[in-house]
Amino acid sequence: MMIKSLHKRKSELANSNKQVEFLSNGIFKGGELATFNTKIAETNQFPLRPKKLEILQINLGYMCNQVCEHCHVDAGPDRKEIMTKETMLHCLDVIKTTNAHTLDLTGGAPEMNPNFRWFVDEASKAGIKDFIVRSNLTILRANKKYYDLPEFFKNHNIHVISSMPHWTKGKTDKQRGSGVFDKSIKALEELNAIGYGMPNSSLKLDLVYNPSGAFLPGNQVALEKDFKKALHDDFGIQFHNLFAITNLPISRFLDYLIASENYEDYMYALVEAYNPEAVKNVMCTNTISVSWDGFLYDCDFNQMLELPVSSKVKHISEYNEEQLQERTIITSQHCYGCTAGAGSSCQGNIIPA
Repeated sequence: MMIKSLHKRKSELANSNKQVEFLSNGIFKGGELATFNTKIAETNQFPLRPKKLEILQINLGYMCNQVCEHCHVDAGPDRKEIMTKETMLHCLDVIKTTNAHTLDLTGGAPEMNPNFRWFVDEASKAGIKDFIVRSNLTILRANKKYYDLPEFFKNHNIHVISSMPHWTKGKTDKQRGSGVFDKSIKALEELNAIGYGMPNSSLKLDLVYNPSGAFLPGNQVALEKDFKKALHDDFGIQFHNLFAITNLPISRFLDYLIASENYEDYMYALVEAYNPEAVKNVMCTNTISVSWDGFLYDCDFNQMLELPVSSKVKHISEYNEEQLQERTIITSQHCYGCTAGAGSSCQGNIIPA
């Protein structure tokens, strides 16, 4: 049975302020665990400051055809927040002038935005070197109007990064919903058929793995080998890279941690795995995140907690890259998720194996 979003359930945690408040109290307020700011100050890394901007990540809306168990966006069919064409036009103005080399479109399911194709058409003309669309795969099979998306991606040389929790049906469907695995396999087969993910192909297809429970991901290199072998042996599917991403304690994953009484143990695990080397290259230092309504954030996770950039420039309509580069990055306890072990970002591990 498909779960409902926190918003649909009218959960207290649907309020981002309640999430931030929860993360700031308990074991952190009592001093059992050091706050993230205290921890990075110990290695003279506080406050975090941005480096060269490389990635402009744009969230086209929280609407999604899936309601995944650990979704940090709290996305789903009932979420109606969708980026308007007016906001997209502001984004296009920035894309044409930014120093960033990568445009990263995310959601929800970004393909469900009614102006998705128009926006991709216009943005692809701007000379971005790496044009990413983060697809949940099942959207490619959700409705006939999406069936030609693989060809659309190919025509625009889109780098497709797709969520794939596991190479087995049971673990995938448990996290993503009944039937997700079979639809994902079908979508991957279709992408492979037109050249995506094949050896030496310029059509880049990468997969994203995140744990199905209250534990940190294993070694990314080893996981990639296991994924490649299993998917190729069982289905003949090929892809380029696997990104292992740590679940951050926000939104539906935070709700899961609390409900399963794993919150404190998970936070202890994150803090114990803290790696100061990972702090040097966390994604908030080279990324600007744009929400569906055009507001600016240091990263996608801060966007979901409604922690805007610490800058006079707050919205895409008033974008000023030089001023944004002068800001201090906003951090809280969820940031431990990006600095545990080999680190975690939207591009997988921060520290190479």
